[in-house]
Order: sequence, then C-alpha cells, then structure tokens
Amino acid sequence: MKKIILLLCFAPLLLASTCNDDDETIFCTTEAVAALNVTVRLGNSTTPTSDGVTVVATDGNYSETLQVINTTNPIFIGAFERQGNYTITVSKEGYQTFTSGVISITRDECHVIPKLIDVALVAN
Repeated sequence: MKKIILLLCFAPLLLASTCNDDDETIFCTTEAVAALNVTVRLGNSTTPTSDGVTVVATDGNYSETLQVINTTNPIFIGAFERQGNYTITVSKEGYQTFTSGVISITRDECHVIPKLIDVALVAN
C-alpha cells in the first residue's frame, strides 16, 4: 500500500518532467564559426605545419586564403559563417599542390557546421 501511495505522490512530478514545452526557443552563441578547418602535414609526418603553406578555399567566384591563428597547433581556418560548396587548394614549395573534391558546408539554426580536413602533402 505504501508503494502505491508513493507512486501516486510522485506521479505528477514524473509527468511534469516528461512534458514537452511548447517553447522551443533556441539560444545561439554570438561567436563566428569557421566552416573550414584544415590541418596540413608533410608526407608521413604526424605533426601539422603551416610553415610556407598556403591554403585557399574557392566557392564559385568566392575565394579566400585561410589563416592560421595559433602557430603552436597550426590549423588553417576560414569561411566564417559561410555556407557553400568549396574546393580547397593547398600548396608549398617543393611539394605537389593538393586540390580537394567539393566540400559542402551547411548550417543549423545558429551556425555553419564546421568541416575538419586533413591534408598530407607529397614531396615533388
């Protein structure tokens, strides 16, 4: 009998915790999200590098040279909050130029969905 009374006492709490609110407000951050995040390695190295490397993202007539913010852990970033269908070109003297296939960037309610791209350049 005690179990039934406890169940009846806590049932409203259980129901309240499982109800869906009609308020589906989404709170977005104000940060700008980089759509493209490119790590470049030389050959079989596992260490990323940015030394002498150029990374360019192209989407139709739009073109942007991606930038490295932190040289300790170099990641080329760009296309902030920009959807599109990009081709990435990575070049460095003494290495074959790498050109990616199409990289599609989409977005959710707030920001673009970032893509992480890892490129291993091959020596000439």
